[in-house]
Amino acid sequence: MHISEFDYLADQICYTKSVLLQRSLKRTKLTELSPTKDVMQTFNIHEAKTHLSRLVEQAAKGESFVIAKAGKPLVKVMALNAPEASQLMRLGFMEGQIAVPDDFDRMGGSEIEQLFDGDA
Repeated sequence: MHISEFDYLADQICYTKSVLLQRSLKRTKLTELSPTKDVMQTFNIHEAKTHLSRLVEQAAKGESFVIAKAGKPLVKVMALNAPEASQLMRLGFMEGQIAVPDDFDRMGGSEIEQLFDGDA
């Protein structure tokens, strides 16, 4: 078996799995059962080509997704105006707005000591 035949078969298996998953999702809304709704959807290349316009609209609305080949993620598709990862983690963004007392690590020390000594 050549590598290209293997890739083709792997794509077909992924496509078959996604079709079966879509059929099961029609019966049960999996998103309602999952603890978080922030799980990014993954589509194989064949499925992405078939539904490209719908997926592009979805990404433009802010719902990023992943395109995979043979079950391995290749690319993440997201809106152009989506925030960069560096913009999401903004260390120091509240600098100067919060005052932390110098003795914050000793606050309540005497009360805690009393609780351990049994003098409470």
